[in-house]
Amino acid sequence: MAGRTITRVDLCEAVYQQVGLSRIESAQFVEMVLKEIADCLARGETVKLASFGSFVVREKGQRIGRNPKTGQEVPIAPRRVMVFKPSSILKSRINGIPSDGAADGD
Repeated sequence: MAGRTITRVDLCEAVYQQVGLSRIESAQFVEMVLKEIADCLARGETVKLASFGSFVVREKGQRIGRNPKTGQEVPIAPRRVMVFKPSSILKSRINGIPSDGAADGD
C-alpha cells in the first residue's frame, strides 16, 4: 500500500495552482504556516486544525527500558513527544466514508 509522498514542493505547487499566488509567494506561505505550527508545538501548545486533526505534545516520564541484544535494563530519560490525532472527518475520508461536511472540531 505504498502511496506517493507529498513534499513541501508539492504543497507549494498546490497553493500556487489553487490560490493564484506566485510560486515564490506560495513557497513563503507554506513555509510560514509550517514554521508557525512547529513553533507552537515547540512551546508545548496543541495545534488543532478543524476537519483535519490535532497535533499534541505529550510529556513522557522516565522509565526503565531493556536493551534487546543484552537484556540489560537501561533508564530512558523523560522526554516530550508529538502525537497526531486525526479528526473523525479525516478518518472517514481516509476510509472512503462520505461525510456530511460539517466540521467536528477535532
